[in-house]
Amino acid sequence: MATASEERPVLVAISNPEHAEQLARTAGDLARATDGVVQIVSVVVKSHESPFSVYTDDAIIEQYSGDAQETLDRATSVAPEDVTVTGELVVGNSVSDGLLTAIERTDARALVVGWQERRRRTDAVLGTTVDRLLERASCDLYVERIGSEANGVDSVLLPVAGGPHVRPAATIAKAIAARNDATVTVVSVAGADVSTDVAQESTVDVQLTLEETPGPSVNVQIRLHDSDDIVGTLVDEVADHDVLVFGATRQGALHRRLVGSIPRAVIKRTDRTVILARAGDAVGGPVLRQLQRLRNLP
Repeated sequence: MATASEERPVLVAISNPEHAEQLARTAGDLARATDGVVQIVSVVVKSHESPFSVYTDDAIIEQYSGDAQETLDRATSVAPEDVTVTGELVVGNSVSDGLLTAIERTDARALVVGWQERRRRTDAVLGTTVDRLLERASCDLYVERIGSEANGVDSVLLPVAGGPHVRPAATIAKAIAARNDATVTVVSVAGADVSTDVAQESTVDVQLTLEETPGPSVNVQIRLHDSDDIVGTLVDEVADHDVLVFGATRQGALHRRLVGSIPRAVIKRTDRTVILARAGDAVGGPVLRQLQRLRNLP
């Protein structure tokens, strides 16, 4: 009989075989902590304008999945060997559509995706595909910056300021630390907008969350700073760590800042591995409703 973990896989979306190992490793960390499984997903896009849009999904996969199948095969070959890994091709009108369908069909516990920074200006926060997943994916979502990969991990930095996304952020921080016998350093910054008591309470809450999160115990350190320059303080702090894990924030919905202005500013100023965590049970809440209202404005 399958366990609950096996019935709810950790999905990892792969579109470029060069990114497969990095993302599959992160998905493996999550699955390992709960004795779960990893399911690698590659999407075959069937646009409305495509000449084979009237074909069945099975026919499209059979006849037109060449690059996607190669990507899936490559990703499966470099996935962690100590967790169960499966692969699947999914057909969708877009990459995000295919991934949302896969989440619903498998009742996934989490989805790991990658993003690459773009130099050109755009209204998107991380890219249109990732933005849509941030807004709509009904499972925990982990977005990892591609290309900035830690060569060994001794310490994971976990900045906290409360909110619904602390739990998934703590989950991935602990999972990475457990695999590497590393330390999770929890940091909170008190300043003009945050009192020392509130900052300290945030660290206490995340300590409890880390203890309750599945997986082996890890070493946890707490750092509390007092500074009005939150971004500068976190940039200085992350220089001493290998991986930076941020929970998404609710700030500035008017400007689609689902990621939050502070995380984005810090990310731009560090070359460390960065993972953004967003809780699945926060989907459909006030942030999404605000964004939907804004899109409907004349």
